Amino acid sequence: MSTALPRLVVAAPSSGSGKTTVATGLMAAFAAAGLEVSPHKVGPDYIDPGYHALATGRPGRNLDAYLCGPDLVAPLFLHGAAGADVAVVEGVMGLYDGAAGLGELSSTAQVAKLLRAPVVLVVDASSQSRSVAALVHGFASWDPEVRVAGVILNKVASDRHEELLREALDACGVPVLGVLRRAPLVHTPSRHLGLVPVAERRAEATGAVAELAQRVRSGCDVKALLALAHSAPPLPQEPWAPPVPAGRPRGRPVVAVAGGAAFTFSYAEHAELLRAAGADVAVFDPLRDTALPPGTAGLVLGGGFPEVYAPELSANEPLRRAVAELAASGAPVAAECAGLLYLTRELDGMPMCGVLDVTARMTDQLTLGYREAVAVGDSALAAAGTRVRGHEFHRTAVDPEAGVPRAGKPEAGAGAWAAPAWGLTSHGSRPGRRVEGFVKDGVHASYLHVHWAAEPSVARRLVGSCVEGCAA
Repeated sequence: MSTALPRLVVAAPSSGSGKTTVATGLMAAFAAAGLEVSPHKVGPDYIDPGYHALATGRPGRNLDAYLCGPDLVAPLFLHGAAGADVAVVEGVMGLYDGAAGLGELSSTAQVAKLLRAPVVLVVDASSQSRSVAALVHGFASWDPEVRVAGVILNKVASDRHEELLREALDACGVPVLGVLRRAPLVHTPSRHLGLVPVAERRAEATGAVAELAQRVRSGCDVKALLALAHSAPPLPQEPWAPPVPAGRPRGRPVVAVAGGAAFTFSYAEHAELLRAAGADVAVFDPLRDTALPPGTAGLVLGGGFPEVYAPELSANEPLRRAVAELAASGAPVAAECAGLLYLTRELDGMPMCGVLDVTARMTDQLTLGYREAVAVGDSALAAAGTRVRGHEFHRTAVDPEAGVPRAGKPEAGAGAWAAPAWGLTSHGSRPGRRVEGFVKDGVHASYLHVHWAAEPSVARRLVGSCVEGCAA
């Protein structure tokens, strides 16, 4: 069985060329024309998919060949795009840029090949004219398996500038499908980890997305772009589906999942995996809710920006106390990055949940990159020796960095003891090995973001721990 799904990939020669502008605007333009649009993003980015979701009304989903493996890219894509009329995939960095030191792995080009999707190249033409032809020719011919099927010229200065660019590209064989003039930036504010998430500025973001759609409609041949998407051949893979464990126990434990403005980083597949494993997922907002959802048997604290909302999180003492009590009961608590910070004793001097005897603070240093990880010991998420791939992206630091208090292992029953969560291997210019994160009773807290679709046993193990806790 093969699946026919119109699709295209929006890529660029480098970051900052206008991929997000074009991809988000095109998604919104297609949606405004009455199409059901499936939005996707190459790489581990959490923020752009929020804008994609706003543009389309469907969850923004990530396609990452490093985190999930190349074989899962097309099945996850087909799962996310079920019922859609067209899919738009926003690339990451430059078209051929992948995981550092690992060739094309996790690049936009690799994902385009795995999806057999035509590529539209967004070029910042602000400082060139005839040279644009050499640039486009190079990208179109570098890898014969990548089909660069159209160009959108961004930041074009004038009619004469457009004429020179089009003349240069006439001999290139890659059609110009759009021209966007230089214009004031659409108001999409940024801070230390990129764009401000949609959840923090929904009204403004809605207006920004509408403006992007109008720019794309005005400057691009939307009908030609849709026809290009329809030229993609059927995909032979079967859609991914969250596996349903055999012999699931009766009763569905409640797994509370943090949301709201402070906890916006999550993959849509995680909630689907939890439900398939037998849980009821209840989303709550640590900025607003003073109690965990009724019947909470397990807790997932994903990524986000607790450092931005530290005063509000600290002021919500009833919820901090409820989280600490849940963790003290031995219930499973999965915390990634922002979740780790929320579980510390304090963040930038402000009290947090105090589940871990650790302090956290903002720094000037960005920690960024893919990691290979192995579980140091057994936890509510993984058995010792479990191997996963993950991603770090933060400007905070914790003290101690991992595991035990700096004075060493305390007396038995002292409660402060925490083992490291992962042994990490990093890639790139400064490869190395280290331990990271904390495991204490049912708590698994780490900076590492992991895509559970690549290791469904994580969700099964967490829900199984919830069931055991309810039975006890």
